[in-house]
Amino acid sequence: MGHQSGQDVDNFDRHILDIMQQSNRTTSDHIAEQVGLSPAAVQRRIKRMREQGIIRADVSIVDPKAVGKQISLIVQVSLERERMDLLDSFKKSMADHPSVQQCYYVTGSADFILLVCAADMEEYEEFTRQAFFSNDNVRGFETNVVMDSVKSGLSVPVINKENKVIR
Repeated sequence: MGHQSGQDVDNFDRHILDIMQQSNRTTSDHIAEQVGLSPAAVQRRIKRMREQGIIRADVSIVDPKAVGKQISLIVQVSLERERMDLLDSFKKSMADHPSVQQCYYVTGSADFILLVCAADMEEYEEFTRQAFFSNDNVRGFETNVVMDSVKSGLSVPVINKENKVIR
């Protein structure tokens, strides 16, 4: 279940989310001290936000290089036809492919932007054969090799730099 608006998220929730986005292993006791609630109230709020889909997942972020994925690539993909069934098929194939870390259906000159990780260019070439060259609906793709990951994250700003809640 996806969450559509920030109406159900109050100041306490925003502060809890800010802390949890830094580390979701922070104890409810520590969060409670930071936000001015009881640990039980913090736990109830976290449970509710998970149930409502405000908190979508609790995951561990793995360093790609530590597991042999030495290169990251940003790939712009253009399709021949944008029929709904073909779009849905491409979206599903990208969602199911383990090398695709992120996939966005976008406006502009390309139809999709992908973030792909690979051990080396040979592994990436194999990915392109499976994902693009074997798909008649892929018109073309352009690859950008990431030279330096300056910032990479999934945090959503919920509090501004003056420590005020964002509305």
